Amino acid sequence: MQRVVSEAALQAAFNCFVRSESGVRLGSFKVAVIAHQLAELTMELGMIGLGRMGANMAQRLAQGGHRVSGFDPNAEVRKSIESKGVQPAESLEALVAALPAPRVLWLMVPAGLITDSTIDKLLPLLAAGDTVIDGGNSNYKDTQRRGLALAEKGIRYVDCGTSGGIWGLAEGYSMMIGGEKAAVDHLKPIFETLAPAKDKGWGHVGPSGSGHFTKMIHNGIEYGMMQAYAEGFSILEHKQDFALDLHQVAEIWRTGSVVRSWLLDLTAAALEKNPKMTGIAPRVDDSGEGRWTVAEAIDLNVPAPVITLSLLQRLRSRDTDSYADKLLAAMRNQFGGHAITKE
Repeated sequence: MQRVVSEAALQAAFNCFVRSESGVRLGSFKVAVIAHQLAELTMELGMIGLGRMGANMAQRLAQGGHRVSGFDPNAEVRKSIESKGVQPAESLEALVAALPAPRVLWLMVPAGLITDSTIDKLLPLLAAGDTVIDGGNSNYKDTQRRGLALAEKGIRYVDCGTSGGIWGLAEGYSMMIGGEKAAVDHLKPIFETLAPAKDKGWGHVGPSGSGHFTKMIHNGIEYGMMQAYAEGFSILEHKQDFALDLHQVAEIWRTGSVVRSWLLDLTAAALEKNPKMTGIAPRVDDSGEGRWTVAEAIDLNVPAPVITLSLLQRLRSRDTDSYADKLLAAMRNQFGGHAITKE
């Protein structure tokens, strides 16, 4: 990746030159100083994966003065990103060729086989000194394996656990970063642009894998918090005697309450829009991080009942024709003669 100066930055330097009242030498000096300072703050990189997160991150970087190229297998997505200040590439080969060495490629693709496949396609195109950042939700053990494999080829691998969702474009992203300190330090202008503030919401948390590990636990905590909110509001909803306005309650809790949070802000917005949850099926999916968190807790002999039960509740929500519940009813009937509710 190369540090670059945008056209706007060069224009600012030129304006400084022509406004100088002390002659050409002072103006030239100012131009050089400004150009150097801006070069330290702006960089060039390629974004692979232009879905909701990848496209918004690429756009935020472009708005911050960085020169961003992007690739996505969807041609329509590539076309749409150009209007947001990102230069589209028709292929991975074209993307890599468009970047000056040493290159930086940021991956925002689904965890697992797709990440492995993307890296396998990139490797023949890269050279020693290049950097690959995985900003997705990869399992930290996969990250450690990939980091070792790329290190053998002289390629740096940085894992960046990224939180912020669809709000990140405007609000900034929380980033938990793992990898070599020298690599992370070199990428600092990128992280400062993506974060809510230059010195807040991001940090180098440790060696390879630690960024994704920290993000995994972050998501496990998120499972527990979401489940607690959902259960609490469900109890409120079922207390029909009081006819509580759940949106009003959420708004009250948002200010001054010990349970206030961004998740509560989003819950309040959802309750305002659809207080009865009309049209929403009672099914909750999971993307894997909660399972990995529970497995890690077991491996480390750490009791994590809240996170574990919140994951199990998501699994329970998908069992719309529970064999276990039918068998339980049958057992009660067998030993106690209890009535069975017919379908």
